[in-house]
Amino acid sequence: MLSTKPVGRGASARKYDLLTALGAFALSQGKHDQRRALRLMTLITARYNWARDELAVGQREIARLWSVDERTVKREMAQLRGRGWLVVKRQGARGRVTQYGLGIDQLLTDTAVTWACVGSDFEVRMGQGDAQPQVVPLPVRGSVAAPDVSNGTEWALARLVLHTEDAGTYASWIAALERAERAGGRLTLRAPSRFHAAYVQTHLERRLLAACQDVDADVAEVRIIV
Repeated sequence: MLSTKPVGRGASARKYDLLTALGAFALSQGKHDQRRALRLMTLITARYNWARDELAVGQREIARLWSVDERTVKREMAQLRGRGWLVVKRQGARGRVTQYGLGIDQLLTDTAVTWACVGSDFEVRMGQGDAQPQVVPLPVRGSVAAPDVSNGTEWALARLVLHTEDAGTYASWIAALERAERAGGRLTLRAPSRFHAAYVQTHLERRLLAACQDVDADVAEVRIIV
């Protein structure tokens, strides 16, 4: 995966890759998330010190840069911290502004869903694609219960296969998928969000299809909708 510190040889390309990943992800989202990502990208481009992983800018200056009031800055910076895209390195006090660092690991995790939209070369360069596949498991507490297979559908049985193969990935990305319909060889599954659907379609489609074909050879395609 892309270095979490884009410095040294090749640093310029890695910086552009990170901004490209953030931009492509933003364009796949609704207007509020788009605006938030654009604000962060502008802040990074204008004021972020890549060599020191440091963003130290006052709220008044950010408000000017974003053409908003300081109340909006407080809210947006809190949202960016909550999402893990910005990390507080030193809290501001007595006239000293808060110093932030970029949560690059979280940015990469969140934007991975749209790397393929940029191109297969970009996906491989960022550490995804056929050359280095990676699925990010979300934190799971306790044991992962096996799925209910009492209805006997191909999806219920495939879920059991997937749970057996990798309980962590199953709990993170697969358990929430619901069977929507079956039309010929196409099985349609419903995801709880557009992000979830896009991520599964991009990174887990082959695994889902293989599991479905293990229990029903007539399944030729798995489609994820919201």
